[in-house]
Amino acid sequence: MSDTPRPDVTTAATTRVGSTYRVQIRPGFDLDATAGLADYLADLGVTHLYSAPLLTATPGSAHGYDVVDHRAVNPELGGEAGRQRLVRALRAAGLGLVVDIVPNHAGVAQPAANPAWWDVLRRGRDSAYVDWFDIDWDRGRLLLPVLADSPDALDDLKVVEGELRYHEHRFPIADGTGAGTPREVHDRQHYELISWRRGDAELTYRRFFAVSDLAGLRVEDPAVFAATHAEVLRWADAGELDGIRVDHPDGLRDPAGYLARLRAAAPTAWLLVEKILEYGEELPAWPVDGTTGYDALAAVSGLFVDPDAEGDFTALDTRLTGHATSWENLTHDTKLAAATRLLAAELTRLAALVPQLDREEAWAALAELAACFPVYRGYPPEGARHLAAARSEAGRRRPDLTATLDAVTARLRDPGHELAARFPQLTGAVMAKGVEDTAYYRWSRFVALNEVGGSPAHFGVPPAEFHRFAAARQVRWPDSMTTLSTHDTKRGEDVRARLAVLAELPGRWAGRVSDWMSRAPLADPAFAHLLWQTAVGAWPIERDRLHAYVEKAAREASVSTGWADPDPAFERELHALVDRMYDDPELHAEITEFAAGITPAGWSNSLGQKLVQLAMPGVPDTYQGTELWENSLVDPDNRRPVDFAVRRDLLARLDGGWRPEVAADGAAKLLVVSRTLRLRRDRPELFAGYRPVPARGPAGAHALAFDRGGAIAVATRLPMRLDRAGGWRDTTLSLPVHSVTDMFTGRVYSGSELLMHDLLSTYPVALLAPTDSVEAAA
Repeated sequence: MSDTPRPDVTTAATTRVGSTYRVQIRPGFDLDATAGLADYLADLGVTHLYSAPLLTATPGSAHGYDVVDHRAVNPELGGEAGRQRLVRALRAAGLGLVVDIVPNHAGVAQPAANPAWWDVLRRGRDSAYVDWFDIDWDRGRLLLPVLADSPDALDDLKVVEGELRYHEHRFPIADGTGAGTPREVHDRQHYELISWRRGDAELTYRRFFAVSDLAGLRVEDPAVFAATHAEVLRWADAGELDGIRVDHPDGLRDPAGYLARLRAAAPTAWLLVEKILEYGEELPAWPVDGTTGYDALAAVSGLFVDPDAEGDFTALDTRLTGHATSWENLTHDTKLAAATRLLAAELTRLAALVPQLDREEAWAALAELAACFPVYRGYPPEGARHLAAARSEAGRRRPDLTATLDAVTARLRDPGHELAARFPQLTGAVMAKGVEDTAYYRWSRFVALNEVGGSPAHFGVPPAEFHRFAAARQVRWPDSMTTLSTHDTKRGEDVRARLAVLAELPGRWAGRVSDWMSRAPLADPAFAHLLWQTAVGAWPIERDRLHAYVEKAAREASVSTGWADPDPAFERELHALVDRMYDDPELHAEITEFAAGITPAGWSNSLGQKLVQLAMPGVPDTYQGTELWENSLVDPDNRRPVDFAVRRDLLARLDGGWRPEVAADGAAKLLVVSRTLRLRRDRPELFAGYRPVPARGPAGAHALAFDRGGAIAVATRLPMRLDRAGGWRDTTLSLPVHSVTDMFTGRVYSGSELLMHDLLSTYPVALLAPTDSVEAAA
């Protein structure tokens, strides 16, 4: 890891956030429903509620990232009165509030719901809001991709109540332009309705990734920043907001400048950025407290993957697919496709910024540089190194573009050139769409690694590497978030934990999956391997959920089907295979038996990674519902309703003295979560440092232990290999004090050496605290 310094402490928050619990506040689970969780969250041990965006979103939005009106709380969530009730409930329970904000884009799917967008459509360049949106007016009218892909689609236009209507879509009519036929009225507007198929290539406004319903905002303009942040900052000024999570800062024109302005406006807030770091990349020295935790997710989850299995899984992938896959070449190709297809409109706009170059060659050179860019986005001073690496690789792949690449790169190195300001907004989108949303679904060698912020080519994280990561984090970013699940993860933490077990039995898995694929074939063997891994990782999973997942995943992969042009024959074959998993008695029994065989080890991994994530340096987040076993897959599956009544009841039973087995109800995980969070909340001084604690003996490699300054976390790694080797035997753990209490079992241990077999006889994890500290807290 690099030696990037921590920002000056004067730029960090003064609000102390001990831990968070993420709630997807939405219509159907609104602000009042969330307020009803306050006592439960306090009992769980968290210090702050961490909410989804609260400002007014597109009507019916299930996520809130499509804000349409920054002036008010979403009325579908309960409005301002609901927010006030939530704040009062949280305060009464001793909790604070962290909110998600969305500075990069606004929702425009329903123009009438967004007053600023509606006014721009109506008045064009004369709108008071024209500076809000990143629109290329030099290319003509504002293009809106809403029409059917038909040459006579405009024949369905109507003028109704002073508006232009196209089926359910409503658009304003500029003053003095409403006479004549609907087609004539349309042709006089500041906007032009075009086929949805033309959007990716021709749009004249910047979007969030390739989502035409989300228009980019120009928050680099101080007036736009002020207007879009006034309400949230009002909450902070009133002491009703303790932290802010910034969505997708890489999409902004000037993230560093934006964050400096936000920090100045909210000087005491805990400030986090949803910045996805590539393997080994450091967060720039911004005036923030850290990231939303994907770097920690990759490090923690990797601890429970056996690195020795990499060769076996590579060989299996090669045999199943019939060819060897290069991750480097695969991601280059998927990123290039994202740049030249999904983001072609953005690429065209960039190429126009170098008019002295051949337009087609400039377009190709920029696409190649984006495809070769090694991180989401480069920032000074490291950005120069990343650009150099991209230029070198692009030249290797396209020597025919050498002169154009040199000319384009020279402009990208010039901080005063418009191309240098806009190109970084493209590279992050290319990485996200090309890798996260495409390559992760194509390369199915070992899908537990195919996670946001992860590196599928980096097979597992040895303990020594994790300790280096955690120790550096304690020094540089002690208030950065840690997480294992979010609404953006590709599969839930417990699914990944169970899939990690496959790395401990590569031969058995290879035989099993090869048999299944031969008996129930699919035309796309790489995707079939992803499907079978998903099934055993989430089993038992409801049939309709697996159907929904495989359809989305296959379309994201864009190999045998896709979003723009679904292949009905392949999708019928795919759904038939899913149905066979449930309807074929023999196959169903085999899947059930295999999943049951790896589930206990998966539970061990789940408890281990949860303890490590909660106890390591940083501010731990618990995603809604994950305090019990949780087998969610990708969004929207991970936004399903959570049964909080079950969780309340189990927590009450735990507090009554019940000690659960490591069993299907997940109560053991709830025990780990609640006891760890409570100790962090009640005795924060026990979590003020970081030191590895080695285990000595024949099974020492299976223990991951660290001392946070008094609290010692102990987790089991590779449990199946541990069992095959005969268990812990004479392995011991050295203690810095002579009397400690395990927070999960209540047992007191004395002496300087603990036998691991005794310590982990009930659970595969332990959280040790000095006995006198536990007694004082009690």
